[in-house]
Amino acid sequence: MTRRWFITGATPGNFGVAFAETALQTGDSVAVTSRRPQELAQWAQQYGDRVLVVPMDITDPAQVAEAVRTAEERFGGIDVLVNMAGRGWFGSIEAMDESTMRAMFELNFFGLLSVTRAVLPGMRARGDGWIVNISSVAGLVPAPGFGYYSATKFAVEAVSETLRDEVAPQGISVLTVEPGAFRTNAYSGFAAEPVAEPVAEYHDMLKQVQATFVEMDGKQPGDPHRGARAVIAAMEQDTPPKRLVLGNGGYDAVVETLEGALADIRSGEALSRSADFPSN
Repeated sequence: MTRRWFITGATPGNFGVAFAETALQTGDSVAVTSRRPQELAQWAQQYGDRVLVVPMDITDPAQVAEAVRTAEERFGGIDVLVNMAGRGWFGSIEAMDESTMRAMFELNFFGLLSVTRAVLPGMRARGDGWIVNISSVAGLVPAPGFGYYSATKFAVEAVSETLRDEVAPQGISVLTVEPGAFRTNAYSGFAAEPVAEPVAEYHDMLKQVQATFVEMDGKQPGDPHRGARAVIAAMEQDTPPKRLVLGNGGYDAVVETLEGALADIRSGEALSRSADFPSN
């Protein structure tokens, strides 16, 4: 049975297009959204009427509602939503420009919620559907210099956990995906990003963060198409996972971080349990 996909934030060379191409290879139909739809016009032509490119700014609720309505009318519904749109800026927790910080939450978190809330009524009416929220390894492993980006992805993790329980009785599944370093265009703009850090004590740290991403650009070990196939394989398991970390380095970092967090919590067990009223 073919499925109808709705993938946000697709641009040439990014994970969204990799998801679209992987779904199309299985015979599915795909609607992709982009703020610059003209960049996808030539790519879409090769797939004929199985691809719909929809202009959409994920931070504009009216555009989100119109894009979802257009896709539903074209394909008759949406079976799989992939919330891919997002990006990150680097800066210190203390001094990152507030407008940048808020813009990141609008894009990475509130935009994701806007699309999800627009798609859910159709899925509920059919009693079936998948919500695939693309988080990041940074949503489980915070990174210096990317604290606010991590915070947006931690928020995606939290809302996905709650959403999963709320929509399961309606036949809807939720998968959270945490990619590590994948060979997409996500790092391509870091070389041109100025280190606009007003606190001198953080400047060297952020320059090193920038240098690391610039050096890694084009050498990331993750294959976006393999990652997309892993996500589809997870969705098709008899008991799908709640989350899927993608990539060796990301997997190792997440396991180490969560095991360390559990050890830290257990080290304070006596104090934790001392906080209740004494039992009779």
